[in-house]
Amino acid sequence: MAKKEEYVRKPEWLKIKLNTNENYKELKKMMREKKLHTVCEEAKCPNIHECWAIRKTATFMILGDICTRACRFCAVKTGLPTELDLQEPERVAESVEQMGLKHVVITAVARDDLKDGGAHVFAETVRAVRARNPFCSIEVLPSDMLGDIDALKTLMDAKPDIMNHNIETVRRLSPRVRARATYDRTMEFLRRAKEMNANIPTKSSLMIGLGETWDEIIETMDDLRANNVDIMTIGQYLQPTKKHLKVQKYYTPEEFKELRDIAFSKGFKHCESGPLVRSSYHADEQVNAAAQNI
Repeated sequence: MAKKEEYVRKPEWLKIKLNTNENYKELKKMMREKKLHTVCEEAKCPNIHECWAIRKTATFMILGDICTRACRFCAVKTGLPTELDLQEPERVAESVEQMGLKHVVITAVARDDLKDGGAHVFAETVRAVRARNPFCSIEVLPSDMLGDIDALKTLMDAKPDIMNHNIETVRRLSPRVRARATYDRTMEFLRRAKEMNANIPTKSSLMIGLGETWDEIIETMDDLRANNVDIMTIGQYLQPTKKHLKVQKYYTPEEFKELRDIAFSKGFKHCESGPLVRSSYHADEQVNAAAQNI
């Protein structure tokens, strides 16, 4: 008889308090009325109740809700996308205005079916949000667009306030964890973004708990700094469904604090590190903290 697969028990500090107050309900209603998607919902983010109910913030996911890649850590639907809504940038801009946001994060599914990876719609969304919300800072979180430098330039020319592109995991685990994306291409993407506009802070996020070693985490920090990344976030990987990769280890809050201290010692302008930290978690605070140091 085959041995039943063992799962690491989730520790006490990862218990989440749910809050579905009026802010949460209103925001969810608005998203549905405007036919918008959020990575908060699609990726089953553990912070959705805090961000929606208390902070009244959200990360908009443009270019539809079907991703052309099937990364083994991500809960977003995969397949062949059928959406390309050229009116979406205006709807996002209207929603940002309606919510009165001071900082907005715009991400997207990977659209490898599009010649420019969706860069044009991304850039138009940045411009639309800025036109309606001149005092709102804008963070973008694109895929690597298969390393298309022209696509990256299209997005950088829209002048987002932060360019965020996630490394996700350490070099050794990248082929197993990510689909089509590569460790070196991500590093090149971040380096080239900084070369195109040195005044735009770059940012990347690392999930831990997938089987990496402590030394590999530090090596990833060094690689990010070698490519002039300004901001780093470090969070605990949580298995979204039984079909996804298992958690190999739950890091303690103390270990996350140590990693944060190490990140600052290596020259990152800002670092968020904690069990529930995600790339967009408290992004408004990250941009303000980093701006003071860049």
